[in-house]
Amino acid sequence: MSDLNIPYPSFPYMNYKYFPSYMYSPAFAYPEALNLIVQSVSSEREDELFYNYMLSVAPPGQKEIIASIRDDEIKHARILREIYWEVTGRDIPPAAGETFEQPANYREGITRALFGELAAVERYRRILFGFEALVYRNMITEIYTDELKHASKWNYLFALNCR
Repeated sequence: MSDLNIPYPSFPYMNYKYFPSYMYSPAFAYPEALNLIVQSVSSEREDELFYNYMLSVAPPGQKEIIASIRDDEIKHARILREIYWEVTGRDIPPAAGETFEQPANYREGITRALFGELAAVERYRRILFGFEALVYRNMITEIYTDELKHASKWNYLFALNCR
C-alpha cells in the first residue's frame, strides 16, 4: 500500500492515453513553481517604469484605473516574496540589468499590458500547480484572479482608446 503515497509510481515511463498528468502534481510542479515565482518578481523595476510611463500619458479619467492595477502588482510582488521566503527560507535575489522599452504610445502600452496580464494568468496557474498547502494556493488564487480583473480593466481601456 505504500504506492498510494507516490503520485506516479511509473513516472517518467508512464504511457499517457490522453494527456500527461504529472505536470499537475505538486510533487513534480513545485520546482517549476519556485522558478516562476522568481521570474515573476524579477521584473519589478521594469514594471514600475512601465506603470510610471502609462500614468504619465493616460487621460485623467483613466489614471485611477492604471494606479489600481499598479498597486495590485506591488501587492503581488510582496505576496510572492513572502511565499518564496516561507517555503525556501531564502529571499529572492535582486534582478540585475533590467531594461525598460517604452511603448511607442499609450495604445501600444495598453495592448502590451493586456497581453502581459493574460500571460501572467497562465504563469500563476502553473505556480498554483506546485503547491499543496491551502494557504499558498489561496494566496496564488488571489493573485491570478487579480490578473484576470486587470485584463478586463485593460480591455476596457483598449475599448476606450483603440477604436
